[in-house]
This record gives sequence, C-alpha cells and structure tokens, in this order.
Amino acid sequence: MANLKEIRTRMASVKTTRQVTSAMKMVSAAKLRKAQEAIIRIRPYAGKLHDILSNLSESLSSMEDNPYAIDRGYNRVLLVVINSNRGLCGGFNANVNKKALQLAHHEFGEQLKGGDLDVLAIGKSAFDFFTRRDFSVKNENDLYDNLDFDHVSPIAKSVMKAFTDGMYDKVYLVYNQFKNAATQILTSEQFLPIVQEENEESNSNIDYLFEPSKEEIVKELIPKSLKIQFYRAILDSNAAEHGARMTAMHKATDNATDLLKELKLHYNKARQTSITGEILEIVSGAEALNG
Repeated sequence: MANLKEIRTRMASVKTTRQVTSAMKMVSAAKLRKAQEAIIRIRPYAGKLHDILSNLSESLSSMEDNPYAIDRGYNRVLLVVINSNRGLCGGFNANVNKKALQLAHHEFGEQLKGGDLDVLAIGKSAFDFFTRRDFSVKNENDLYDNLDFDHVSPIAKSVMKAFTDGMYDKVYLVYNQFKNAATQILTSEQFLPIVQEENEESNSNIDYLFEPSKEEIVKELIPKSLKIQFYRAILDSNAAEHGARMTAMHKATDNATDLLKELKLHYNKARQTSITGEILEIVSGAEALNG
C-alpha cells in the first residue's frame, strides 16, 4: 500500500484535473449552444435549397447545361475531410479520419495508387493524420477562427472551380453530422457532381419552364446552393465537435470524482493502519518499561 504522502499527492493531482475537465465542459457547453443554434437555423434553408437543386439538376443535366452535374467517372478524386483543430473530444477526430481512410482505400483504391486522389483537410487533426500517411494534402486550419459564410464561401468556390475546370471528377465530404450533444452521425456524401434524387415517378419527360433563365440559374442559384451545402457540413461538424468534447469532459469529470473517492478510501485505510501501528509501538514500549 502506498504511503500517505503519495496518496495525498495523487489526490491533489486528481482534484486539479477534475477542475480542468469541469471548466472545459462548461466552456464546451456554452460553445455548443451557439453552434447548435447556427446549424438549426441553416438546416431548413439548406434542405429546401438542396431539393430545388436536385429538381433543377434533373432537367439541366440532361441538356448538359449544368457544369456541376457532369459525371466524368472516377479519374481524379478529392476528399474533403472535416474535423477539428483540437483534441479532448473522444473519438470525434479519429472516427472521421478512419472513415476517410477507409473510403480512400476501398472506394478509390485505384486512384490512390495512381496518385489521383487528393485530400482537403479542414482541421489540424485531419491534416496531421493524412500527412503522416503520405497523402497529397491541402490544408485549411484557420477556418474555425472566423467560422461564418464569408470565410467558408471562398473554399467552397475553389472546390467547385476545380471540379468545373476538370481538375477533379468527384468530390466527397466526410464529416460528423450533429444529432445531439451525445450523438454524432458519421457521414460521407458526394458533393460534386450533383446527385439527383431517386424518385418513384420519373420526371425526365417534364418540360420545365425556367424563370429566371437557365443561364442565370446556373450562374447564380446553383453555385449559391452548393456553397450553402458546404457551409452546412462545416457547421454540422463544428456543433458535433463541441457536443463530443462536452460529453468527453463530462465523463472525465465523473471518472475523476470516482477515482477521488477510491483514493480517499485508500487514504483512510492507510491512515488507520499508520495510527494502529503507532499505538502498538507505544503500548509495547510501555509494557517493556513496566516489565
């Protein structure tokens, strides 16, 4: 059994750790509230734009009027991996990285071997993970310092331009979708080309009337909708990160509390043993003097 000094030192260390994890939990809870409000506000708008985009794409792509819906196969692929710059959030970062790595090896193994697969890392964790594995990685780590549409829009625009210029044939997003503070849904979805919704009744024979013109729709509405979808994915990941960190710090605080109770029990036992030993020494000494 450890001596009293060692147990007191460890108890002090656990108390300090518990204070830190408790403070981080409260900070994450405050950030989560703000991030959750942001994603809840944008989801209805992004969902409606996605529906409009799918309906437009069904008509425009058939006439090759939509450069964002052209399917050129799988020659060049870009994986946009979205996680965080910081740790202490459980398996949040590791799950996204593993999902993206699995997608690269299983879905795009030929492109990976041929050097035709690139990674756009939004978050330091993804950048470090794929750099260590010798992927071709582009980095966007400063995005979370000012997370708003004005800062996300240029990144989405550059990804869209790379697709329309033929630099990439497929663009996939890999991220954690926010469900609640304790649950994140690991998601991988095709960003480009635009995926048409599968309907039971085909609308391919419907002759759409466009207002404004097709050219204006392709130039204004579709790029804006794609930017919103990209922004929504990052907001989802940001809210999921704070939820995962709050949950992880809550569990760490509970574990520290349980460990502190065990250490107090060991301390009391060790202290009782020490006191008993001292009493026995005093009694033995007294008996020796009397004898």
